[in-house]
Amino acid sequence: MTYFLEGKRIYLREVRPSDVNERYYRWMNDPEITRFLESRFAPNAIENLRDYVAGKLGDRDNLFLAIVLKEEDRHIGNIKLGPIQWIHRLADIGLLIGEKDCWGKGYATEAIQLVSDYAFNVLNLHKVAAGCYGPNEGSARAFQKAGFVVEGVRKEQFYSNGSYVDDILLGLIRPDWNQGKRATG
Repeated sequence: MTYFLEGKRIYLREVRPSDVNERYYRWMNDPEITRFLESRFAPNAIENLRDYVAGKLGDRDNLFLAIVLKEEDRHIGNIKLGPIQWIHRLADIGLLIGEKDCWGKGYATEAIQLVSDYAFNVLNLHKVAAGCYGPNEGSARAFQKAGFVVEGVRKEQFYSNGSYVDDILLGLIRPDWNQGKRATG
């Protein structure tokens, strides 16, 4: 098995066009799974999904990884680091857990920690950031458990399910990551 990053319960590897199967297609077209993703506004034909994945292969400004359960070798979601802004040494992190039976089990937090560690200690980035819709409490919680702090709230930034919702801005800087690693390590 080729791991890119390995955690306790998951490993991360590149997302391949062959990963875009019926299950992946179902994730990207399930309104409950995509309710907090901007991609929900466009039709997600399987060919378009494969083209997107193929376009990320070898992209030096985006690291697009599959989240895979080690025990079952089961692809449960994706995490992306990017776009990477090399001059400013920062990048965004976005993720999706597509398998509903894996929600709320800490897999997102573990993936965020693995990618953050890679961003700081391999890519030498200074900051990683994320954003989520206010009602997406699970995402905000996963990032906070991984050491991110809420840096701001953009009030009523997005229209979602018939009302305007806040945009929660989260961030983590390298000195805070290193201090947290020393405190727990």
